[in-house]
Amino acid sequence: MTGEGSGRQGARETWALLTRPPAAALTGRADPAPPDRPWPVGLRWTRRIGIGRLPFGTVAQAVDLILAVSLLSTGYSRLVHEARLHASHESSGALFLLALAAVLPLALRQRHPLGAWRLSAVVTVVVAVLPWLPGTYLPDGVFVALLCLYQVAARGPRDVTVGVGMISLAGVWVLAPPKAAAAAAALLVPLLWGHLVRQRRVARHELAEQERRHRETEVLHTERRRIARELHDVVAHHMSMIAIQAEAAPYKVPDMHGETRRDLSDIRSTALDALTEMRRILGVLRSGDGAETAPQPGLDRLDELVSNARNAGLRLTTTVGGDLAVLPRGVGLTAYRIVQEALSNAMRHAPGSRVALDVARTGDVLCLKVVNGPPADGHRPAPSPPGTGHGLTGMRERTSMLGGSLTAGPTPEGGFTVTATLPVPERAT
Repeated sequence: MTGEGSGRQGARETWALLTRPPAAALTGRADPAPPDRPWPVGLRWTRRIGIGRLPFGTVAQAVDLILAVSLLSTGYSRLVHEARLHASHESSGALFLLALAAVLPLALRQRHPLGAWRLSAVVTVVVAVLPWLPGTYLPDGVFVALLCLYQVAARGPRDVTVGVGMISLAGVWVLAPPKAAAAAAALLVPLLWGHLVRQRRVARHELAEQERRHRETEVLHTERRRIARELHDVVAHHMSMIAIQAEAAPYKVPDMHGETRRDLSDIRSTALDALTEMRRILGVLRSGDGAETAPQPGLDRLDELVSNARNAGLRLTTTVGGDLAVLPRGVGLTAYRIVQEALSNAMRHAPGSRVALDVARTGDVLCLKVVNGPPADGHRPAPSPPGTGHGLTGMRERTSMLGGSLTAGPTPEGGFTVTATLPVPERAT
């Protein structure tokens, strides 16, 4: 039973493999014409006479139109001559339409190569069944068909090219068996040539894309190294000075108030924490692949954030619900950074305000909400230093990378609200 099922499955796969290319030839599409097609190497001498300075696609279309008009005249004359020789009563209008249909694919092949080939195939079948023509093919129609085959192979996907070749080869064997071998050889030449041209173009495009990505990576690494140097030389230096001065201040003023000593100690601790984060960031920026060099924080450090915010003067109340012990690393880090940025904004723009922090996990959703009121009496918002203002953008980017949502905006009371919803993958529960 198993052997019979495998045999049927193999037969279906073989049948699909054989029928997919012809179906693609009849229903598929070719690639659009490149907007900036380069001139072939053998024709670049035309720049000396001015033609080569024009877009190659425009010149190619113009040449096809000129050829089509020329072939239309000769093809129509040939059909009229053959009709008279065989005493056919075909009208001149019908003969003209047949001659026009035979050369029209030449005018269409640049923009619609598959449509041009399909029209050429239909004309070939019509000509083959006409009783008063001495040959199976019109010479002009054969020339047009070969050019259309080349264009299909140069612009069509592999299945389309194979399907067109299969249908064309089957057609010549059915319509004219005595001439089928020579016709098949003639068909294979433009198909293979066009396929080689397409492969070369695809390889050239992939190489250019790799070079572009390489240049972008080099620019990115250069910028990362520059930022790392600036952070080390400027920001880290100032943070170190803050920590040193906060530690030395109590020794300079022996009778300093105890609360002031605690504030200075908190300032020193915050500065040292900032230096630790700065070193981690510098390690990431200096690494070639951006790999993390230290454990990333998560909601397990939420109490630390709350404590620092309260020490900074915020009247903070927290509500925590749900299981926060097991969260994916990315979700935990994003949640931590959102809360950190929201509390930092409240410290800067609403010092001394009342802040409500809600963190709740319900099933596979983690909800964060930070609401702060207006600044407390006697407190003034700190002016934003130059170059800031990217906090909300960063929060939105972090949230969107996880497929979540974030809203932020002022409240009627003069405060500000930040609400974020982060999905938690089921594997983390």
